Formats: sequence, structure tokens, C-alpha cells
Amino acid sequence: MTAQSRFASQSMFAALNVESSGEESEEEISESEIKSNATTSSTMTEPPAPPVQMTKTARKKASKAARLEKLKQREAGKPNGIPVAKDATSVEASSEPHAASSSNHTKESEPEPVVESVYEVPSPMAEPTVTIPLEDESSSKDDTNLDLSRSALKPALESKSKPLSSKLEAPSPIVVPSSQQGAPPSDAETVKKRQNILTRTLWTFIMIGGFIGLLLMGHAYMILLVMLCQTLVYREVTALFTLAQSDKRDEVKGKDPWSKTLNWYFFAATNYFLYGESIIYYFKHVVFSEAQLLPFATNHRLISFALYTIGLMGFVLSLKKGYLKQQFGLFCWVHMSLLLIVVSSHFIVNNILEGLIWFWVPASLVICNDVFAYVWGMSIGRTPLIQLSPKKTVEGFVGAFISTVLFSLLWGSYFMQFNYMICPVHDLGVSAWSNVQCVPNPVFVWKDWQIPTPLATVLSTTFQTQITSISYVPYHFHLLSMSFFVSLVAPFGGFFASGFKRAFNIKDFGHSIPGHGGMTDRMDCQFLMGVFTYVYYSSLIRQHNVTVGSLLQKIVSGLSVDDQLELIVDLKRYLEGVGVQVPC
Repeated sequence: MTAQSRFASQSMFAALNVESSGEESEEEISESEIKSNATTSSTMTEPPAPPVQMTKTARKKASKAARLEKLKQREAGKPNGIPVAKDATSVEASSEPHAASSSNHTKESEPEPVVESVYEVPSPMAEPTVTIPLEDESSSKDDTNLDLSRSALKPALESKSKPLSSKLEAPSPIVVPSSQQGAPPSDAETVKKRQNILTRTLWTFIMIGGFIGLLLMGHAYMILLVMLCQTLVYREVTALFTLAQSDKRDEVKGKDPWSKTLNWYFFAATNYFLYGESIIYYFKHVVFSEAQLLPFATNHRLISFALYTIGLMGFVLSLKKGYLKQQFGLFCWVHMSLLLIVVSSHFIVNNILEGLIWFWVPASLVICNDVFAYVWGMSIGRTPLIQLSPKKTVEGFVGAFISTVLFSLLWGSYFMQFNYMICPVHDLGVSAWSNVQCVPNPVFVWKDWQIPTPLATVLSTTFQTQITSISYVPYHFHLLSMSFFVSLVAPFGGFFASGFKRAFNIKDFGHSIPGHGGMTDRMDCQFLMGVFTYVYYSSLIRQHNVTVGSLLQKIVSGLSVDDQLELIVDLKRYLEGVGVQVPC
């Protein structure tokens, strides 16, 4: 390389690295001077005139222009910025000129950034690049390379100096969708919350209306409704088994083809056993009087055990390596689901067969408590009740308790007037328009409580009428017991379901009912209430009388054919003796 080009490289290096002097500030640099310097720099590639040493002012102007271009490209967010090749040589070569000139600039409020040695400016036009070796003023031995494109250097020199505040990089603005512009977030949340309330309320009335319609159609339709609900709940709960398996570290590589088959086989076998028990118990007069149904009635439990054994054998035969944990987990999961869902549904069906009032009123109390807890919680709820269900409040819990107790007395007293509601089932073909007759249970018979004389005197004086007794039915006390359980204990079935959902990090068990989630979200308290009602009724209310069905069961299963014929002859003779004409 010639001496002239070497001298030009020295001048350019000094111009890029010398800081601004105290004689001229950044604002005092005129545009014309920068352009003149750019013209001089753009002609550096031509054969230069006799070398002339550049002044400090010219070097300062060129350095400032390069810095401005770097900041400008950074503000514009261009991907083709000026990457810096940092190495020991470049840092040493670029820092020495600043050290030499820093003593002459005491008026600078902020130190100028160090200009690194190598700039690579990609040119939008594929122009040739001039490589200029750099030399430090203090030593001619330290040489570096500066690749500077003429097309990128020219706009850098032509740009004006700007205040320091304008050089700072501003954050990129956040783009808001046009549909949400102008609407505060609180308004959007309010609209969504209001829409959810309307949907939930609408489907609440739809479910209540469908419930009442099936109730009027008869016991058989209510049993079918319970079977449908338990099927949907069982499907939602067992579907979570796959979700539980996905959280395990030793997740299997494939899917066990027996999973759904085993789920529904055990579900069908369990329902066969439980519903068969109910049919045999409540319809003995039908089952034991039909010769075709007699084998089913006498061997029901043996058949049920055989079905379960077949399922167990099929499960063992389906065991495979790589699926063992998944399959045994499924086996336990299915049996727990059957215990909590199908067995509870069996007790609810027994309540229906004992009299619709033992199913309708408890289920209505659960719905009432749920609705009033929601209303009171939304209105005045402030204090959280339990961490498992953050939306439950103490105010809603207490308000629902008081509302449910008052509602139970009014609701139960109204429906106890109808024989269709209080009579145990004798024929599955009856409906609300049938003439149902039975001897009512003693808990539905009105009684009079004689008020003590001092209290009767005070009441008579207060109300200005003669009050000596108060009419009541024992069923009122049972209503209070059921309302207490619904308000204080049954919600824990919902809390249990909430904890179950939190364990799997899900909001609802499903989407069977719009606004309410899955069927499990609505039946969690109903299952617990159904079991309580059956146990309460069986222990305190049911009358264990001798029935035609129970006698017929003993006759068919305990007497031979000859003994049965002898019984018929003796019974006919007895009836004729008391004046009853027996048809032949």
C-alpha cells in the first residue's frame, strides 16, 4: 500500500476516535461543515493530494457523524446494524486516542462512548468496500482494519446532530385489537360476568322445568333420569384417569385398548346387581308371581357375582408389561367411582320407590341451597369460606342456611298433601294424573300439641284469640333435619369436588350443561344428600310391616308345590267362612 493511502487511513482513524473538544459543542456543528467533511471522506479512495494533517475539529466531526448514524440505525430497529468485532487489539487501539484527548475536554458532562475498531456496514447496493488499515497517533505499529462502505458512510456524515434525549431507544408500542379499543378492561369483565349469570340462570330454569315434567310423568321416568345422570357423571370422572396418567413420569408409550371396555363393563355389572336388588325388594308381588322371572329373582346375587368374576378374569388376562401401573391404576379408579357414584345413585332410586317426596324434596333443598348461596354470595359476600372453593363466602353460607330452613317447611308442607308424592310405588305405570291410594305413613298424619296453660294464656292475650293447641305433622321435624344437613354438611360434597378439580387443575368436570359445567358439578351434593336421606328414612321413618310381596317370597322360596296347594285350599276355606266370595 502506498504512503498516501496509509496516511489517509491514519487520518480517518483519528477522526472516528477523537472526542469532541471544549471549543465546539455538539449543537454548534453546522450541517454544511458535516457535508463538506463527507465530501472529503467520499473521495478518499481516489489518488489523494499531498497529505495534510486533519485538525482536531474535523476529526471530531467525523467521529460524531459515525456515532449519530449508529444511534439512528438502532432507533430505526434495522436488523443490518453495525456489529462490533471486539478483540484485544481493537479495544487497545481505540482506547488510546481517547486517553490522549480526554484531558483537554473537562467541560463534557457525559463521557463519549468508545468507538470500536472494526465496523461492518452491509450495503443495500452491492458496492465495493474500501479497506483502510488504521494507525494510532502515538504508535505506528498497531494496525487494524476498518471495513466501511461508502453508501453507508455518506448518510452518516449527512445526518444532523440530535439532543441526547432523542437518541434513547423508545419501547415499542403495544398493539391493541380494534374490537377492544376504547373499552376499559373492567367493562369487558362486567359484560362477560353478566352474560355468564344470564346463561346460568336460563339453564337453571330449564333444568328445573325438565325435572318437574319428568316428575309428573311417573316414577319410571325419574329412575331413568337418575340413571342418565349417573352415567354422565361416571363418564366425566373416569375420563380424568387419562389426565392423571399424563402427569406421571413413567407414562406409557401407547394406549391400553382395554381401558374403556373395563370401565363400562364393571359399570354395567354393578348396575345389574344394585337395580336388581331394588326391583326384587320393591316388586316381590310381581317378580315371584311370574314363572319367567322366578329364576332371575332366586339366583340374582349368584349371577351378579359371576359377572364380576368374568370382569376380573378379563382384567388379569389383559395385563401387559409396560401397562401394569396404568391398568392397576384404572382398576382402583373404576372401583372408587362405582362406590361414590353408582352406589349413591342406587340409594336415590330406593328413595324414589319409597315415595317421590323422599326424592323430590331433598333434591329441591339442595337446589335451593345452591341458588341462595350464589345469590347471597354475589350480593353481600365478602369473607372467603374455604380455600378449596374461593368463590364460596361465609355470608352466602349463612344466608343459604336460613333461606333453606324456611323454604323446607313451606315446600315440604305443600307436597305432603298429595298421595302421588307420599305413597310408596306399587305400579311403575302410574303418573301424576293417576288415582293413587295408600295408607299414609304416620309421619304425614296431622297431630295436635296441647300448649301448657300459662303459655296458652300469654299467646291468647297477645293474639286476642283462643290458642290452646298447635297442629303439626312429624314430617316438619324431619324437614328441619334434612334442611340442616343440606345447609351444613351437603356443601362439603361440593368442596370435595372442588378439591378434586384443583388436583387436576381443571375448572369444571365437563361441559354438559351450559353455564354450569359438567353433570358432576351439579350432582356432587345430590349424591351425598341421597345417601343421607335413604339412611335417615330407613332408620327413623320406614315401617317394617308384613306385605303381600314378603309373604309371597317366603311361600315361593320356602314351600313345596304340595304345601303351596294346601295353603291355597286353607286360605280359600277361611275367606269363605268370613263371607268373602272367592272366584274359582
